[in-house]
Amino acid sequence: MTGHRLAVLYRWLHTCYRSTGHQVAPGVIKSHVEARRVMRPDDANIVGNVHGGTILKMIEEAGGIISTRHCNTQPRDRCVAALARVERTDFLHPMFIGEVAHVSAEITYTSKHSVEVQVNVLAENILTGAKKVTNRATLWYVPFSLQNVDKIVEVPPIEYTAPKQEEEGKKRYEAQKLERLETKERNGEVIQTVLTPEPFTVGFSQSSLIHLVGPSDCTLLGFVHGGVTMKLMDEVAGIVAARHCKTNIVTASVDAINFHRKIKKGCVVTVSGRMTFTSNKSMEIEVFVDADNLVEADKGQYRAVTAFFTYISLDKEGKPQPVPPLKLENEEEQKRFEEGKMRYLQNKAKRLAEKERQQ
Repeated sequence: MTGHRLAVLYRWLHTCYRSTGHQVAPGVIKSHVEARRVMRPDDANIVGNVHGGTILKMIEEAGGIISTRHCNTQPRDRCVAALARVERTDFLHPMFIGEVAHVSAEITYTSKHSVEVQVNVLAENILTGAKKVTNRATLWYVPFSLQNVDKIVEVPPIEYTAPKQEEEGKKRYEAQKLERLETKERNGEVIQTVLTPEPFTVGFSQSSLIHLVGPSDCTLLGFVHGGVTMKLMDEVAGIVAARHCKTNIVTASVDAINFHRKIKKGCVVTVSGRMTFTSNKSMEIEVFVDADNLVEADKGQYRAVTAFFTYISLDKEGKPQPVPPLKLENEEEQKRFEEGKMRYLQNKAKRLAEKERQQ
């Protein structure tokens, strides 16, 4: 690996971020990362709500920096941490143009080949000084060698303040491994084009976006940043939601996002979304990301990422309002609707249980 690429790596690790916490190894590697940025008009929709994809991208950048720093604390292969999974993330409060986003990341668990990062996001009104929590997210990263992009590097262990912390982290690690395997079963599904769809049907609102992966989208290894992919996914999901209800919409939550395969620089990605479920005031959209390597065309297209996004419709005062019910036209749509309903009820029960614990 050239000295130039290593220099670029370290500049990236320090750009626009401030680190705090104890030093875990000689050098500048820290245990905590914070980022701050003012939300601009190009970060938001036409009514001033910051896009969920913009926030997800900031979350992933902070997670990528702290996990890459940690994985390079020992004298071994230099590496870059790649995003493997994002656990369910709720958008607790909206963020607006002019507010300052405070993103903080901390490593909470390490296995032999993965890093768990907890990220919190606060929105600050710089006129009043008021702050509110907008997001809490858990991300999993896997480090890949700069010398051999297919080689996974061992992760240095972290120190836990109590044995219980390590035990709980291991449980989370095993649970996410099992869920990742389960989601691969859906990877063969394809969204079919409907020529003359009726309003409020799945075919009427389904949407796709095609994007050519360039150098600015990628890490030093030449693979797409997870945050770039999530931003594209949120854009497509937002289009699906807006087409269905014809109102201002915002991201309410994102179920676990699984990154099944890496996407190389030069690939063409197709991001497709379809509505799977509607409740009285929310819409669930399933999003697929397929990659096609133009240089190695013989390898064919492959499914890289999958996730479920939940959106809500807002009235002119910015308050949630009812959404049109989804019209189902066949057994497959009915099956997906029932599965979406199950996820909706499970997540609702979890939120109520969490509120009771906090009281």
